[in-house]
Amino acid sequence: MFHCFRFNRLIALCCALLLASTACERGGGLPFAAEEADADYQRGKQLIRQGRNQEALEAFLKVVARRGDDAPESHLEAGLLLQQHIKDPIEAIHHFRKFLELQPNSKQADLVRQRIEAAKREFARTLPANPMEDARVKLEISDRLDRLQRENEQLKAELVALRGGLAATPAPMRQSSGFDIPIVEPSSSPPPRPVQVEPSSEEGSPVIRPQFNANAEPVRVSPGARSSTAAKPTPPAAASGKRHVVRQGDTLSNLSRQYYGTSAKWREIYNANRDVLKSENETLRLGMEIKIP
Repeated sequence: MFHCFRFNRLIALCCALLLASTACERGGGLPFAAEEADADYQRGKQLIRQGRNQEALEAFLKVVARRGDDAPESHLEAGLLLQQHIKDPIEAIHHFRKFLELQPNSKQADLVRQRIEAAKREFARTLPANPMEDARVKLEISDRLDRLQRENEQLKAELVALRGGLAATPAPMRQSSGFDIPIVEPSSSPPPRPVQVEPSSEEGSPVIRPQFNANAEPVRVSPGARSSTAAKPTPPAAASGKRHVVRQGDTLSNLSRQYYGTSAKWREIYNANRDVLKSENETLRLGMEIKIP
């Protein structure tokens, strides 16, 4: 009888040692109670009822830190707080996924997966807006397209006017590398022969001798005749009442130099064309017709 009693005590002691060993393997000396009975878990639930969401989140995170993988419900509560109140969808997704990892067959698993998708959409809305979903951006794009279309039509009209102006010019034009180059026909008459001027001892009159014929008789020119025969620059023709079709590289200064021999009269051209030029600095458009006063 005594031996049986000692044998039963030995079995009870072995069972106690086995339970203690199991508790130590779970990470901490004594076995965990149910998660819902944890003091921090209960405190977190109470703080939620009081509307103290940040403190409730801290309480559930303490349960997670202490219990490790034995805190699926705390992960779920933390995820709900982060999604609904703290507005941190990325961190909420982390806790929802941890709950599914620990409780894949839970009755709430489908709802938690829906929460994850909703958190993803909430995070996507924080990114720069999709232009096709933003009404303001769509309106700006529409206005820009309309403006580009109008500019395209204007460029077409200017191109037609430019082609018409080029067709009216007397000299044919050759298209080369995007620029119109006038074709200059060679002249049939030979170029003038250069002459050589030598000083003379008679009354200071110079002697003009052809450069390529040294034996030709020199021609003497008196000082009066020399001054009268000196080459003089041909003044530009009067430009009153003319119209000019703008070509590549034309400016008000260039037109003043072309028609008046000086660039100083560009303002007179500008004043005569105030109906088509808004300012003195406006760039002349190809094909534009300019009045030359």
